[in-house]
Amino acid sequence: MSPAQPQTQSQILLVDDDPDLLRLLAIRLEAAGYGVITTDKAEHALAMIAVERPHLVITDLRMPGMDGSALFEAIRVTHPALPVIILTAHGTIPDAIAATNRGVFGYLTKPYDAKELIDQIERALRFSVNSPTDALGEQTWRANIVTQSPVMEGLLAQARLVAASDASVMLYGESGTGKELLAQAIHLASTRSQAAFVAVNCGAIPENLLESELFGYVRGAFTGANKDYAGLVREADGGTLFLDEIGDMPLPLQVKLLRMLEQREVRPLGEAKSHRIDIRVISATHRDLEVEMAEGRFRSDLFYRLKVVALAIPSLAERRDDIPLLARYFLHKISGSYRKEVNGFAPEAMELLVRASWPGNVRQLLNVVEQAVALSTGPIVPLTLVQNAIRELEDIIPFDEARRRFEADYLARLLKMTGGNVASAATLAQRNRTDFYKLLQRHSMDPSLFK
Repeated sequence: MSPAQPQTQSQILLVDDDPDLLRLLAIRLEAAGYGVITTDKAEHALAMIAVERPHLVITDLRMPGMDGSALFEAIRVTHPALPVIILTAHGTIPDAIAATNRGVFGYLTKPYDAKELIDQIERALRFSVNSPTDALGEQTWRANIVTQSPVMEGLLAQARLVAASDASVMLYGESGTGKELLAQAIHLASTRSQAAFVAVNCGAIPENLLESELFGYVRGAFTGANKDYAGLVREADGGTLFLDEIGDMPLPLQVKLLRMLEQREVRPLGEAKSHRIDIRVISATHRDLEVEMAEGRFRSDLFYRLKVVALAIPSLAERRDDIPLLARYFLHKISGSYRKEVNGFAPEAMELLVRASWPGNVRQLLNVVEQAVALSTGPIVPLTLVQNAIRELEDIIPFDEARRRFEADYLARLLKMTGGNVASAATLAQRNRTDFYKLLQRHSMDPSLFK
């Protein structure tokens, strides 16, 4: 096993049970200016990755014990952004191709071509989050995301890899987990970072205004259109368009969004010609879009166009090791803006913060800290202020949950009034019978139970 190289150069871990090939490959890579560490066992490689933090792994496919494919699967779980190149004999090329389809960066056949090897290594290192060449980017693209959690670090590593491409990304996560912050980080890590990042909350803009806000309009296109408006899509030209709460977008507009993504052009309302656009789309949702598709509320063709890559953001409860770090970060930031000398939390107050359920995630934690700072009369936030802030905020349920409860109660009252007669209930609700049945299905209500 060769000694670890200084971290100022890209470091490559070589794994091969053939000592001659291992030595030859190490000599060649060291001559090319790379740091090299080697091992003849895949099992040892996993331990070395944790200690040495290589920027790339090159492994033989066929080895006794754990083979190269199993090693890749293990690396994908613990270090999802670490690129892996597989060396393979001609007889195992199908296995190598299958591994590539599962996420292996690439494969080379033995005997390998030296130039092809170096070219593939250089491409892989450009995608490596740990690469020394990315040191500046590490300080800037993710600066607004405060974390020390291995779960979040893994997610950010995947985001950094995704940013290098122009693939559409769909972010999943509960409300308040920071989907827009991650979208901004992907934008800043991409080649589009010098262009605009435009965020649109599809659930916050009224349905009748969303189309004109997105695609723009010309003067006179409708009542109140007193001047030309380019729209948010064209504002993002050359950069990134972030469509938050994409699951709330109405079906007619989904059709127009799909056409825009396919044709890469947009036509403002009232204008005869279209405008070419060059944008990267990141979307986000807290909904289960597969359920929405099954129930006809979201188009499957748009779903697959938007979800080239999917990233799931963990809830705050799944990253509790970040709570003290985030709480202190928010405390410092908020006390500065309030011009108050609040320096920390009482130990029992911090213990409560770490134990709390946090249904509103990071956004709720921010609100709790802000309320505690606003009411604090001393340099240390006491337990009582944190208790009161959490209690008050937990009494407020998310809007979607409030709407779900209202709909369920409303439907139940209608069915009771009409004795389970769907036609009469639909008439009272001023909805057609088909829509009313869909509402009943959504809430798993059986009209016969009210007869």
